Amino acid sequence: MAELGTEELKRLFAEDHFASDACGCRIEEARPGYARVSFEIERRHRNQRNEVMGGAIFTLGDFAIAVASNATGTAHVAVSCSIDFLTIVKGTRLIAEARAERGGRHLAFYSARITDELGTYVARMSSTGFAVGEIPEDVLARISGTTDTKER
Repeated sequence: MAELGTEELKRLFAEDHFASDACGCRIEEARPGYARVSFEIERRHRNQRNEVMGGAIFTLGDFAIAVASNATGTAHVAVSCSIDFLTIVKGTRLIAEARAERGGRHLAFYSARITDELGTYVARMSSTGFAVGEIPEDVLARISGTTDTKER
C-alpha cells in the first residue's frame, strides 16, 4: 500500500469538485492520519445572518478527514459524521486539522478541530470511515506523475 504525500493528495482531491471548486477548500499539509486544510471565507460561505454557514464548516471538516484517511493509500468513505458548532467564526479564514484516532482493517475513526486564523475554536467533528479498498494503481500513477506503476 502506497502512502501519499501532500502534493499527491492535492492532485487526487482536485477531482473533489464540491470541496475544491464550490467551497474553495485547499490542502495545506497532509500525511497518513493527518491533514490540515482551509478556505478563505467568501460571500458564498455566508448565510442570511452573514455568518459562516454550518454546511460550509461541515464541508471543511469532512474534507480534512477525507484527506487524512485517504493519505494511507486506502480509499475510505464516511459512514457516520458528527459535528458540534461551538461558536461563530470571528476571522476571515477557516482551518480544519484532522487526526486519526484509531484505524482498523475496515473501520477508521477520525476527529477534526475547526478554527479560524485568530485561533477561535469554531467546531469539533468526529467521523467513522469504512475502507473500500486500496487506491487503484492507475490513479496512483496519475497523481504521482508517473505512468509506470513499478516506479512507485
